[in-house]
Amino acid sequence: MQLKRVVVTGLGALTPIGNDVDSYWKGLTEGVSGADFIKSFDASKFKTRFACEVKNFDVHQYLEKKEARKLDPFVHYALVTVQEAIERSGLPLDTVDKDRVGVIWGSGIGGLLTFLEECSGFAKGDGTPRFNPFFIPKMIADIAAGHISIKYGFRGPNFTTVSACASSTNALIDAFTYIRLGKVDVMVAGGSEAAVNEAGIGGFNAMKALSERNDSPSTASRPFDADRDGFVLGEGAGALILEELDHAIARGATIYAELVGGGMSADAHHITAPHPEGLGASNVMKYALADANLKPEDIDYINVHGTSTPLGDISEIKAIQRVFGDHALNLNISSTKSMTGHLLGAAGAIEAIASVLAVKHDLVPPTINHFTDDPQFDAALNLTFNQAQKRVVRAALSNTFGFGGHNTSVIFKKYES
Repeated sequence: MQLKRVVVTGLGALTPIGNDVDSYWKGLTEGVSGADFIKSFDASKFKTRFACEVKNFDVHQYLEKKEARKLDPFVHYALVTVQEAIERSGLPLDTVDKDRVGVIWGSGIGGLLTFLEECSGFAKGDGTPRFNPFFIPKMIADIAAGHISIKYGFRGPNFTTVSACASSTNALIDAFTYIRLGKVDVMVAGGSEAAVNEAGIGGFNAMKALSERNDSPSTASRPFDADRDGFVLGEGAGALILEELDHAIARGATIYAELVGGGMSADAHHITAPHPEGLGASNVMKYALADANLKPEDIDYINVHGTSTPLGDISEIKAIQRVFGDHALNLNISSTKSMTGHLLGAAGAIEAIASVLAVKHDLVPPTINHFTDDPQFDAALNLTFNQAQKRVVRAALSNTFGFGGHNTSVIFKKYES
């Protein structure tokens, strides 16, 4: 069968460096760090006392107080970003066939704060079970997709992808597939996460996954730097409106970019550590290129997973060199996690938005916080250190990898009629 073409017609972002798409892109291109000491709880006794929190966000500007209380922050973030994405897309909600509009949303953890608060309350009590009646529907990871569909009346496919930090890229790939196959006209896809709390920081500290650079939070996320010591936890959400090309053209939609391919693979190696040679990572990029019918030389920019961990950064670069060969030296490579921190299940969504905007504006956001070269990386690679770089970006590939060995890649290219 002839596969449908899929384009991006709307974007929404709520991030540690900007609460909408325009401010997020400005923060990325200016190299702004979203890391600071934690404000949402007392982290003074934790090994890591900083994170990339969402700033100056008041959910009551978007939701009634009574309604907001029924929702975990990860759902707040989802609803806000989807609202922006739909508004930017100009999708005609009064006339669009809502049976052919679906929602696939990613979250690695879901309502962690709700789970923490409810269980802590029970533990501090006298043993009498007193739980909020909204405990379960606030916590479960699928509930964001449900609330989005309820709010807008979208009756197409509706579910949540859970694959740790690859979750929202999985959501994009699944949404892409439904449109390609002609099953729907429009999909809302993305992800949200709200894990900056005692359980999130404490749990990742126990794994020794987080940076402990408490003397300099703003420079703690330093992918590819010789002194990197772990990732910085972030929070927020990203939403993309994916649309079948003819449907988008018929309504005169603005097209940001075309989504042309996606890949998925597994490391089959370890629950948290990457494959040392980047085997799963190289496979997933090969699969995405094949799906897009592109050659390695067609890619100009890679937004890497690049978490700032000692092992992860090395394995990903090895994978890129294996897949792209000599062309790796012609690529711009950058990790926007150096600015946003790691949004876990929402990382893929906000990094997909960064990739789309790099294609649209021919501007590659930087990898900030580079101070010391790591001899394990080829010095000839362009890791876009510290400053954004202008170049024609015909196509951008975005990688996201998750605990459990889940690997995902998506490719966006300039739209051509």
